[in-house]
Amino acid sequence: MNENENGWRFVKKRTAADDGAVYVSSDGTRYLRTGGADLQAEATFQRRIADLDYPVPHILESGVTDAGRYFVVEESLGDQTLHDRAVASLDEGRDLADVVVDTAAQVAARLLRAQAAHRVQPTPGTLRQWLEGAGFTQNVFQENPDLDNPRTHAALDDALDHLETVPLVWGHLDYGLPNVLPAGVIDWQHHGLVPLGYDAVPALEIIAFKGGNKGYAAGPGQRRRYLDALDDASLNAFGQPASQNLGAYLLVKALFFLALMRPTDASRTDKHLKWQYRRHLFMKGLEQYERTGTVDTAHFPGLEEFAAGHSLGDHP
Repeated sequence: MNENENGWRFVKKRTAADDGAVYVSSDGTRYLRTGGADLQAEATFQRRIADLDYPVPHILESGVTDAGRYFVVEESLGDQTLHDRAVASLDEGRDLADVVVDTAAQVAARLLRAQAAHRVQPTPGTLRQWLEGAGFTQNVFQENPDLDNPRTHAALDDALDHLETVPLVWGHLDYGLPNVLPAGVIDWQHHGLVPLGYDAVPALEIIAFKGGNKGYAAGPGQRRRYLDALDDASLNAFGQPASQNLGAYLLVKALFFLALMRPTDASRTDKHLKWQYRRHLFMKGLEQYERTGTVDTAHFPGLEEFAAGHSLGDHP
């Protein structure tokens, strides 16, 4: 296959570790992705979960391009993610459109039901391996050695204890509105075993970690309605409300969003500010989790608010 022929139009470069690019067919019904071993592993996984009724694109063709790159052709789930729809529907404010929230809940419930129907038998240490991988803990503690302390580890151990009875399932690990379309979920390169609900439950909450840079935010009522929809799905699927694990999941997400943030160039004050901001959010999440067993991202400051306080010396 030659990606420069047969009507393929370049969309973007892939951000996966093995590079590559994304193309769309002239009629918009198919996507072509090129890459290497990482893409091949993703395609193998995607075929497997498609057979398990996960809401994912079906792979139509795969092989090696004329340039020697691995390629995958998959059906299009649409040309606008829920992130794109959220940005397009903003109307002189930052609140998400209700239709975006309700669509997100419908897709997340579909994913959760498929995951719950195909649980994976854990082996000793699997849950901790998930924590270390999903939270990038090795990198976070290398870049922030002061956080590698008994207090942090006590909270993480408590979260693991809380999740001990939650089924393990095959998950996305990078789930959020930019990877969700009304017809399903794309970009499964970071897949792995996760506690049921880790993908879907925090999807609206993690918007807050971007500090307002997404341009939109989910209101309290929207967040509650989203979680209610997932609780309804999870209660029917395995008898427990998925939202009861939100605090543990957000504690891990706070680590995830802090990973790879410490700047190596001292002159990049913008990157230094974002690193300090993510550290601040982690500490707020940790304090909330210690006090209440959950994390409420409504109490997180935006990046501009933090920057103002930072310049005044209100934050470390």
